[in-house]
Amino acid sequence: MIRKKLPIGIDDFRKLRSMDYYYIDKTHLIRDLLMNPGEVNLFTRPRRFGKSLNMSMLRAFLEPGTDTKLFEGLAISEETDLCETYMGKYPVISISLKTAHSDSFEQAIHQLCSIIGEEALRFRFLLDSERLNEDEKKLYRQLIRVDTSDQGVYFMPEAVLTRSLRTLSMLLQKHYERPAILLIDEYDVPLAKANERGYYEKMVGVIRNLLDSALKTNEYLHLAILTGCLRISKESIFTGLNNLKMYTLLDAECDEYFGFTDAEVRQMLEDYGLSEYYDITKEWYDGYRIANAYVYNPWDVINWCNQLLTGPDRKPKSYWKNSSGNDEVRRFIRQMGSGVTKAQLERLIAGESVQKKVEEQLTYNTMYSSAENLWSLLFATGYLTPAETPSGNLVRLKIPNNEVRSIFSDFLLEFFEEKVAEDNTLVAEFCSALKHGDTADVERTFTKCMAKTISIRDTAVRKEFKENFYHGLLLGILFFQKDWNVDSNREAGNGYPDIQIEIEDESIGIILEVKYAEKAQFDAACREALEQIHQNDYTAELRDDDMQTILKYGFACYKKQCRVVLEREGGPSDSLAQKGTAS
Repeated sequence: MIRKKLPIGIDDFRKLRSMDYYYIDKTHLIRDLLMNPGEVNLFTRPRRFGKSLNMSMLRAFLEPGTDTKLFEGLAISEETDLCETYMGKYPVISISLKTAHSDSFEQAIHQLCSIIGEEALRFRFLLDSERLNEDEKKLYRQLIRVDTSDQGVYFMPEAVLTRSLRTLSMLLQKHYERPAILLIDEYDVPLAKANERGYYEKMVGVIRNLLDSALKTNEYLHLAILTGCLRISKESIFTGLNNLKMYTLLDAECDEYFGFTDAEVRQMLEDYGLSEYYDITKEWYDGYRIANAYVYNPWDVINWCNQLLTGPDRKPKSYWKNSSGNDEVRRFIRQMGSGVTKAQLERLIAGESVQKKVEEQLTYNTMYSSAENLWSLLFATGYLTPAETPSGNLVRLKIPNNEVRSIFSDFLLEFFEEKVAEDNTLVAEFCSALKHGDTADVERTFTKCMAKTISIRDTAVRKEFKENFYHGLLLGILFFQKDWNVDSNREAGNGYPDIQIEIEDESIGIILEVKYAEKAQFDAACREALEQIHQNDYTAELRDDDMQTILKYGFACYKKQCRVVLEREGGPSDSLAQKGTAS
């Protein structure tokens, strides 16, 4: 069987369909939008949930000259009356603002001009249109003007820029004698970047005037569709716009069209011969709730399938994390003690939920101003999702899946390292006790270190995740011991010990194996750790490297308690087993 190529990073519908990439049919979105449209429609969804691909699909369906073959076999082709009325019948203005960001306001404006100018250039035939007079053609020339003195970038005075989309819709309506459709993808990116770079108020003014001119009482516009991550408050952007129809994460209309449903993911795995990976795929990438629909992150599922096809023994990882800076989670964790309690964070990490008031209308310049706004921001950007049907704006929030849980965990460990670094004495005491085999002091100092972070609760979250968290805590401490060779999950013997250490100048080798002591069964967990070290001969490489003393540690952790056992090879007390007592 010849499988279709996986569309990694492809958000161009025409390319995806014409080059025979795998496509999950979302064309019912076209039907639902056109049969029950708002004059202006705004979809807010997290990043990497298919917003750009759906906008490209709409453009391919609507604009003149469309290739009808692109839609053969798709759901929308069965809507014959709708296809007859709309397919290839409307001029489409389609822009994406995701590249409209820069370190300065002036550069960002140049980028906006270029985005709109390049889109306007697609309609160069307007200069020869018999339906436009010379004054109207002069207006068009202003939209495609290139400033040759400034490295050839598009240039428009601000007054021309803020009316550019309205002007272009007017010119297209006159040429086609049919009102235009306006698609604006990632409308809020310029505001997010402006807030980061310190020119937010200036950019708000430009975007407000641009959208106000294009969307408010624009007689040349049939409908407009916008996408973004946040619903910016009306007072900030959409002032006086009464024709706005919202599709937020709490709205049931079109809830399945951004993201992959469970049935779609099952089918995709089956198509690629990967059905055996369904459970782990669901555990890692499902769990996002949009109104009544549960969906997977499409970016993750596609990348995960591609990884499995290149090596079936691969483990799932966070693809989504690498697609942004994840500042929302980092700032949230740093709010612990200032509106975000450790108990709340512990419940989220453990797979439980917390009830919060969610405000769907935010502004970028205030979203980090309070813990309350941060909860709403994490919800809007997909880091948290409803655990049940919301009651008004009171929403019980949870982490959707293991991927997002790993993002929280990573930033918690980063925060933990910073806290540990503030106490060099404690780090030194722990490493000294570890090197000398003083299990009681290892327990005492590690327990003090654990007090600086959250507890891992005894819940249904997989034991593997809990063990990885404590594993990360140990690595965070050992990171500061610069003269030790520390490896994590490196192949040794017949397996992969959690942590392997070589102290070369003292010929000391150390193996640390970490277990989660469910229901505080410390002794059993310690025995399991040591048995794993023995059975897999984790110390083989240390012996090959001529480590004269080898310390084999079993760490058992539960909440903020630990128990440590030690077996020693070589040195002054060969084969001496010790067990700590401080827990």
